[in-house]
Order: sequence, then structure tokens, then C-alpha cells
Amino acid sequence: MEVNASAHAAALWVGLNLFVLLVLSLLVVRQRQKHKVVLGDGGVPELIQAIRAFGNATEYVPAGMAALTMLAVVGAPGLAIHITGFLVFVGRVLHGYGLSTSGGASLPRTLGVILTWVSYVFAGAALLFYSIA
Repeated sequence: MEVNASAHAAALWVGLNLFVLLVLSLLVVRQRQKHKVVLGDGGVPELIQAIRAFGNATEYVPAGMAALTMLAVVGAPGLAIHITGFLVFVGRVLHGYGLSTSGGASLPRTLGVILTWVSYVFAGAALLFYSIA
């Protein structure tokens, strides 16, 4: 089976976003081990932050992956997939970093959520365009 360039582009960004989820998950495990918390957050602020950073990523990354996959399925150009993938990836890295290092508002968190939302708008518009083109 021949795989087109769009699928390769989507695979790149889906793979990178899987590693974002993995790193954020490992940060939760590290905090659980450090504070000896097996279940829940134990009221430990650092663990609460790590759990939220991972949880937030699990709320946003799957939709981004679905958008990337569907862009590849409809044969969107690689550039559209790379733009979407880059925005999702950088947005999630920034947001995860910001939330992992600060419980309050921060520039990385703000930029991260903005980039993620921009990726959703861009991908949504592209999917609507390619669904009727």
C-alpha cells in the first residue's frame, strides 16, 4: 500500500504529540513517586499541577490528532498538515511547560492555549474546505 505525503506529514506531528503526552505522563509518575502518592493528588501542589498539565493535554491533543489524520485522509496539502501539526505541538509544549512550572497564569500557558485554538480554527476551516472542494 502506497502512503501519500500527507499521511507522512500527519504521522510526524501525531508522533511528536504522543511524546508530549508521554513526557507529561512521566512528570505525573515522578511526582507520585517523590511524594509517595498512589491514588489521587494527595493535596500535593506539585502533583496537582502535573496531573492538570497531563489532563489538559489529554483534553486537547486527541482532537488535534484527529484533525491531522482527517486532513491526511482528505488529501490536504502537506503544508496545511504541517501548519496544523506545528501549532498543536508547540501550543501543547508551551502550555504543558507553563502549567508544570506555575500554578497561576503564565506567558507559556497563554501562548500555548492560543496556539492550540488557532490550530483548531485553521484545521477546522481546512477540513470544511477540503470536504467540499
